[in-house]
Amino acid sequence: MIKNIKNIKHTDSNNFFLLAGPCVVEDEQTVFEIAEKVQLITDKLKIPFVFKASFKKANRTSLSSFTGIGDMQAIGILKKVKEKYNLPIVTDIHTAEDIEKIKDVADIIQIPAFLCRQTDLLIAAGNSGKIVNIKKGQFLSAEAMQYAVNKVNSTKNKNVMLTERGTSFGYQDLIIDYRGIPVMQKTNCPVILDVTHSLQQPNQNTGVTGGLPDMIETVAKAGIAVGVDGIFLETHPNPAKAKSDGANMLNLDKLENLLDKLVKIRGVVNIL
Repeated sequence: MIKNIKNIKHTDSNNFFLLAGPCVVEDEQTVFEIAEKVQLITDKLKIPFVFKASFKKANRTSLSSFTGIGDMQAIGILKKVKEKYNLPIVTDIHTAEDIEKIKDVADIIQIPAFLCRQTDLLIAAGNSGKIVNIKKGQFLSAEAMQYAVNKVNSTKNKNVMLTERGTSFGYQDLIIDYRGIPVMQKTNCPVILDVTHSLQQPNQNTGVTGGLPDMIETVAKAGIAVGVDGIFLETHPNPAKAKSDGANMLNLDKLENLLDKLVKIRGVVNIL
């Protein structure tokens, strides 16, 4: 499936593929900086790369949280990234109406975890003809994701990917059940591990989601060892100043070292 994405490179490398970028489009300069650096790293390591950024964030903890710079302005920046760096794009949708907005920019439509049971949204995404990446709800078992896949497949769209992003553990923590990765792969869909969102600590009393970025490498290594098809992560040149999800982002300067380690683990897994 990933090989069919226009402009994607290194699909014959036998590496995992990468969905990476900032949480949300903050401004053109930051987005360009991230896209350029990740592209250089993934070209060096021969990792198929899809640039990720949300054009808006509709599911924030606090009413005062940053949601975006404006839909069309953000989509315009994503379009520039696509053209300037010749990169495929993945971005979230929250309503069926969003599909019309991003249809000429997005190569992959992403369904947020909280919306993975929304039948009308899944069917609309399927009818778009785009690849649909469905994030597993924090409240669902891996087995239950087959029903989300079935909804998209009902539109004759078989291009579905699934993303593990942790399961609710109490009110303010998430855990990853790595057994869910091979379970979801039984749907014949590529399965991605969302490394950074799996390390969120939601529902903090401050109204700002926390995170455990020091565990990113541990979680990512385990995912590659288990056999995920792709890795999803959010990265930023200065996570402390990121306008969304900075608490669980990877510092951009640490990305190459992490990906180099993951490529080496993948090489061992491929031999086994």
